[in-house]
Amino acid sequence: MDITVRGMDMFERNRQEQLEKEAPLAARMRPRGLDEFVGQEHLVGEGRVLRRALEADQVPSIVLWGAPGSGKTTLAYIIASMTRSHFSPVSAVSSGVADLRRIVEEARERRGMYQQRTILFIDEIHRFNKAQQDAILPYVEDGTVVLVGATTENPSFEVISPLLSRCRVFTLEPLQDEQVRAILERALADEERGLGKLNVSPDDDALACLVAMSNGDARVALNALEMAALATVPGEDGYRRITLPVVEDAFQHRALLYDKAGEEHYNLISALHKSIRGSDPDAALYWLGRMLEAGEDPLYIARRLVRVASEDVGMADPQALTVAVAAQQAVHFIGMPEGDLALAEAAVYLATAPKSNTLYRAYLQVKQDVRASGTRPVPLHLRNPVTPLMRERGYGSGYKYAHDYPGHFVEQQNMPEGMEGRRYYRPGEQGFEEEVRARMERWWKGKK
Repeated sequence: MDITVRGMDMFERNRQEQLEKEAPLAARMRPRGLDEFVGQEHLVGEGRVLRRALEADQVPSIVLWGAPGSGKTTLAYIIASMTRSHFSPVSAVSSGVADLRRIVEEARERRGMYQQRTILFIDEIHRFNKAQQDAILPYVEDGTVVLVGATTENPSFEVISPLLSRCRVFTLEPLQDEQVRAILERALADEERGLGKLNVSPDDDALACLVAMSNGDARVALNALEMAALATVPGEDGYRRITLPVVEDAFQHRALLYDKAGEEHYNLISALHKSIRGSDPDAALYWLGRMLEAGEDPLYIARRLVRVASEDVGMADPQALTVAVAAQQAVHFIGMPEGDLALAEAAVYLATAPKSNTLYRAYLQVKQDVRASGTRPVPLHLRNPVTPLMRERGYGSGYKYAHDYPGHFVEQQNMPEGMEGRRYYRPGEQGFEEEVRARMERWWKGKK
């Protein structure tokens, strides 16, 4: 029996070693301690709160929030190696409530038998739904497990409030270019886990491209470096000289940081809207391009441009709404990628148009008054007398037909009783509204 167990251990150990050898470069180069960890000095630098907690083996329940490749999972595994707790990792992509209950039960037994804590690491915790997060809440609260969650999404939106209130949130920043470069140079030199034995020598412009195209994501940079190295044939001197075209080919089309259902989706559309409102066509084009190149639904962008035309340009340039709707129709008619220029034209037109939010503010006030005043009856003279009974009751009586008066205008009361004299729309002095303002002042001399 002992021989069988030892044999199984040996086979398992060999399997694990083989997996580690065949793992992608980013996995092989994962730091094994804080001395190898690059970046996030505000969290793990000397004297910082998270480092002090690790060194004291007093890690609270935490959520690590940061961009892909910023070191969340790596930091979680370093936490496991630096503490005396049992480490139970799960991925929210492939695990469910049954897995969580099993880990909790094992944690209870471990705590009772060995007085050992359990760290439950949930990678991509934002992918757990409310019920799944609820399932671990009592055990985080009573200390059965210490939760370490990792997410690329804003925890305020993706982690339930009761669970979030019991965790410290640590934000990881995207890696700086010099930090990504340091990680790549370490991989090039490391003969045990890296590419040191392959004699890889990237050109300066190739290495700079690797750094720039990674967009602060160490995993992307390392895996692209490995692909470029393996695709390069050694020269007569035995060195693999990686050139810029090889790196560009390894990247192909970079996957931009974007999640059409997550926070970055709303961040970018907000940036587009506010750049147009700020009359900055260059920024508007940039944010438009960021969204389209990342695969955003062009009709979603078109709908926002229609909204911008009414909310921020409004009556200062009524043509803006026509341009925005035409862009939506063009995208719907010819599709993408040909429709991108129609959206770009609309974005630039709206950004360079005169701005007015008087229409927007007017309608907000109307909504408030409608909700506050209820359904006030329509004045009799504005009602249409379509039957004899209606005429007998005064429908239409006293109505002044505007076209019968000079200038096709006549002043009369068009608001319901109790709302007389109420002003909503107050034209500004931008663009076409200046003409509207003069017209209104000429007609409605009695309105202040």
